[in-house]
Amino acid sequence: MAYFRTRDGCSLYYETVGFELARPVVVFLNGTLQTTMYWKAIAGSLKPEFRSLLYDARGQGESELGALSLSLDLHLEDLTALLDHLAVGPVNLVGLSHGALLAYAMARRNPEAVSRMVLCSIGIRPTIRARLIVRSWRSIVQTGGIEPMVDAVLPHVFGEAFLNHNSKQLERVAKTIVRRNRGPALLAHLSAMSEYPRLRSMLKKLDIPLLVMSGADDPLVSAAGAAEVAEKSGGRHLVVRDAGHSIPVEAPKLFLKTLAQFFSDRWTGMPEAF
Repeated sequence: MAYFRTRDGCSLYYETVGFELARPVVVFLNGTLQTTMYWKAIAGSLKPEFRSLLYDARGQGESELGALSLSLDLHLEDLTALLDHLAVGPVNLVGLSHGALLAYAMARRNPEAVSRMVLCSIGIRPTIRARLIVRSWRSIVQTGGIEPMVDAVLPHVFGEAFLNHNSKQLERVAKTIVRRNRGPALLAHLSAMSEYPRLRSMLKKLDIPLLVMSGADDPLVSAAGAAEVAEKSGGRHLVVRDAGHSIPVEAPKLFLKTLAQFFSDRWTGMPEAF
């Protein structure tokens, strides 16, 4: 556990796993409402084959929000500076949702810094339903705070199978998410996202191995939109059955196996839906 101070003095929290070994590095990039805690079990399971870097972006978890206005470019600058500080690269990137967008932007802008990339829950052509859902989160934070916003988020970021199987734990999950986030920082994050460049405008053929994973029961990202990201970037697409937006926790065994094989160049591909 450590902190990195950016050029403007913002303190970013990060953790390293397995850095005592000379192994390839996997960097995990948080989605909205996520913190480094989300990835700890996965990072631990990747040892000793890989080293892992977990960090909270500005305004997330243990990291400060800072005085600068949030933007995708600012997140890119922070990630690049942190990798330089740790003297690692090129690295494997794993991103979920907002983290997947950041990973894609990193690979597009600094392709020499990225070896391979797995993106979860990212796609183009968001439905009107998805846009309204995300817009409602911002309104709820503004008017009611973070607690009711988290209650509104849960049915949209987890698939039906996960919700049914974990129905008795959902209240605890919600309280944990609330405890690890701060209302003003979350509002700044959601407001900044509305000004991000469209993913469609960023798509290009990438000269790195890329896998895009999408949940079959994700109301925020369509399988078609995720497949188009993979196709236009020269990557592969995997649909995960019975999973929603939070693939790593909804299908942990499949996710971990896929990461380990894909980053080790042992991944031979899976059916379009698994």
